[in-house]
Amino acid sequence: MSSLKENEQVSEEEIISFCKYRLTRFKVPEYVEFITELPRTSVGKIQKHILRIWHEEGVKNI
Repeated sequence: MSSLKENEQVSEEEIISFCKYRLTRFKVPEYVEFITELPRTSVGKIQKHILRIWHEEGVKNI
């Protein structure tokens, strides 16, 4: 997972076309969700279970 540097922008279409060029067809995402910050533990690891909950609930632009 990666984040953009300050004052950079990217669209969903740009990410998907980037993936189409570099990945096999079945691995290319159908859509992209943007969030402002990843949930992390006190150690700094990404809390993937929280991301799954957000995805199931349809939370966007957190």
